[in-house]
Formats: sequence, C-alpha cells, structure tokens
Amino acid sequence: MKRIVAVLGGGSFGTAIANILCHNGHQVKLWLRDHQLADHINHQHVNNRYFPDYPLHPALIATTDPVQAVADAELVFIATPSKAFRATIHPLQQQLAGKCIVSTTKGIEADSFMLMSQILQQEIPTAKVGVLSGPNLAKEIMAKGLTATVIASADNELRQLVQSVLHCDYFRVYGNDDMFGVELGGALKNIYAIVAGMAEAMGMGANTKSMLITRALAEMSRFAVNMGANPMTFIGLAGVGDLIVTCMSPLSRNFQVGMALGQGKSLEDAEAALGQIAEGVNTLQLVKDQADQIGVYMPLVSGLYEVVVMKQPVEKVVRSLMLGEQKTDVDFSVTELLARQ
Repeated sequence: MKRIVAVLGGGSFGTAIANILCHNGHQVKLWLRDHQLADHINHQHVNNRYFPDYPLHPALIATTDPVQAVADAELVFIATPSKAFRATIHPLQQQLAGKCIVSTTKGIEADSFMLMSQILQQEIPTAKVGVLSGPNLAKEIMAKGLTATVIASADNELRQLVQSVLHCDYFRVYGNDDMFGVELGGALKNIYAIVAGMAEAMGMGANTKSMLITRALAEMSRFAVNMGANPMTFIGLAGVGDLIVTCMSPLSRNFQVGMALGQGKSLEDAEAALGQIAEGVNTLQLVKDQADQIGVYMPLVSGLYEVVVMKQPVEKVVRSLMLGEQKTDVDFSVTELLARQ
C-alpha cells in the first residue's frame, strides 16, 4: 500500500531513510534548509553534501518548505540534530497534530534533559510517537549493506506501519515497546564512541577495546535503568548492537571525534573537520551532571568529561580509570531481569 511520508532533515540519516521509502514505492518529501542542495537533489537526484557517490531515487522530492513537506503526510520521520529538534517541530504543531511521528535523533535536550520523544509528546500531545534507533550507519544503508533497526513505541499500529514502509531485502525493522530505553541507549552510546575513538588513536589493543565496550554497556545500562528503562533493551540492537557499531566503525561521527582527540587535536578542530554534528559531545556534559545528581557510578563518562571539558591529558585520565574502584562484572541478575518484565 502506497503511503505519503515526510522526512524532516536532509542530513545523512534522513536522506538514507527517505531513499529507502522511495524505493519501497511510497510518496516521500524530504525537508531541508539549504535551497541549493534541495534543487540539486530534485534535478540531479544526488545529495552531494553527504552521499555524492550514491544516486537517490528519482521520485524523491526535496523541499525547503516544512509545511508543504508534512501537509499530506500520514507518517513523519524527524532526523534533525537534537539542538534544532524543538525549533523544527514547534511551528508545525497544527500540521503535525494527530499524525504518526518517528524521531531518529539520538540526543538529549540541554535545558530539560528531555529525550526527543518527550519533546514530541509535549509539543504535539495528539500525535502517535515512536523512535527509530539501532546500529545504522547511513553510508552503509545507502550502499544497501544488510542492516537492522528498532522501532520503539507504545503504539502497536505505529510500530507495524513503520515496519511495513521501511522493510526491504537489505533493511529489517524490529519492534520494541520500551521507547524510553531504546531512545536513551541511542543517545548514551555516542559518548562511548568518543572513548573508543580515542583508544583507537592511542593504539590500544583488542583487550582494551573489548574492556571499554563491555564496561560501557554496563555503565550505560546502569544509568538508563536508574532513569526508568528496561535493562533487557540493552542486550538488543538498540543497546549492545548500536554500541558495537559506533565504537568500532570509522564511519561513526563520534568515533571520528574521539580519534581526533586521541591524536592531540582540540575539540573545536575535531568538530570543524567532521563538518557534521557529533551528538556525543553535547550529551556528555548532560549525562555527567545527571549521573552526579542521581548518584550513578559512571567512570567512563567522568573520565571523558575530564578530557573534553576539563582539558586534562588523555594519558593521565586513562591511568586514573585503571586505578578506580573495581565493581562486579554484571550489574543485573536473571532473577532481577525477570522481575522487571
């Protein structure tokens, strides 16, 4: 069944999602701010800023008018940076009322510590809200590499709708009703990708990388469960799956920032070279403050905070991490997990 869909945000992931939707036969409008880029997409069928080597489906329509983009859409994906999220949807409250809206943004609002789904529920209370998250590097999706993601929502009809419009022979969509856990996992893993990038730049071995990823999973799930998430979510695609890909792939924006920091570059130079938003940098200080406030032990977050915000030498922080308190390996027992179901 052909659907009318809008994608707000013409960055790498928004473009990749819009392209899948078009190839699946749906009518898609992609909103972006850049008039020149919109014209290029409409006439040359290429997003030359993010994917100059990958042609887009010729039916994809780019527009710089957000009202026109969402006017007839029954399903709207939002793929803007977290800093621009509320400002993007606020003027569209009337047009988005009652629609199915899915956030693909993996970040946290600075002043409120709200996730994007919570902003959606506040700004557009009549909308059906979901989040899409998982190990999804946009460039691999454009190359049609086999990929899986998670649609999380309390609304079963929305989950089924998203699964039906995105599923194809290289893209699978799994459902989850723990929207908070899926979304928080997507935001938290960006912090650890920066740590992993630093480790890579410093030439650390496989033992170290394995330790970092495993302890990152323990740390992020400990924080998320304290905030109300289901710990089982973190053993799925939106938890450990997303953590692995973002901590292992040089395509990850946050990993690239970590690499630059590990090579001795400043944060400003690292972000300038990236040319895109690395959400982990913004998320780091917010999570550090929140963890301190609720008393959750997060040594990797604290260590990265010392490097990025307090400008401490990386080597000194790494040594202090190894001398820190030794906790138990696994935080949750099977009995405890079952009790939470």
